[in-house]
Amino acid sequence: MLTDPLFYAVAIPAVILLGLAKGGFAGIGVVAVPLMALVVSPVLAASITLPILLVQDVVSVWSFRKTWDKGLLILMLPAAAAGIFLGWLLAARVSVAAVELSIGVISIAFSLQRLWAERAVKAAEVIEAGPARPWLGALCGAIAGFTSQVAHAGGPPFQIYVLPRRLPRDVFIGTSAIFFAVVNWMKVPAYVALGQFTPQVLTTAAVLLPLALASTWAGVWLVRRVPAEGFYRVIYVLLIAVGAKLAWDGAHGLIG
Repeated sequence: MLTDPLFYAVAIPAVILLGLAKGGFAGIGVVAVPLMALVVSPVLAASITLPILLVQDVVSVWSFRKTWDKGLLILMLPAAAAGIFLGWLLAARVSVAAVELSIGVISIAFSLQRLWAERAVKAAEVIEAGPARPWLGALCGAIAGFTSQVAHAGGPPFQIYVLPRRLPRDVFIGTSAIFFAVVNWMKVPAYVALGQFTPQVLTTAAVLLPLALASTWAGVWLVRRVPAEGFYRVIYVLLIAVGAKLAWDGAHGLIG
């Protein structure tokens, strides 16, 4: 188990953010691994985070088990599996920084466009869902799986397709919870094959688990108190923040 107080000084807020994200405030958990990577290697940070995510997924899936979109999962999960496999094959050849920069810029542009579009129609109080475009759903699912495997950034590609569907708040959260619970389990074999689940990793994750569970329940409690009509606006703003973080990390990695 890690005993460095500095590690826990950054790991505790990171786990709280993961919990809020799993509770429904989609996207903000993407900063957890970079936070931990300030004091430990990115590989170690990701290895500690994955077992925590697997447990948090149980809470989020249970909390929203009755509200999810079966069609979206059928469309996007097989594509995500293909993306995860491709990410595993190309891990040594892919520039994580380039992936982060690309996803960050696209996320910011997408969110700003959607916020502008919603503002334009607000007077009429009618915001229609975008066209389904199954091919785009499969593509975004594959990209979500790929970016989750190589850069732990699967949230933005998933949201880029699902947010315009204008699902009810709890259906959006439930669908996201199930999607990423399955994606996280798909990533486990690669971590096992690489020997990343060491006793040190698992015991450190176990120490952080009580906080992870508490923060996830807190996220569930809080998100259900956000007015449904304002929920999507909150998620778009969070996606801009996440996109900015990814773009910054990617640009810094490419320049450095």
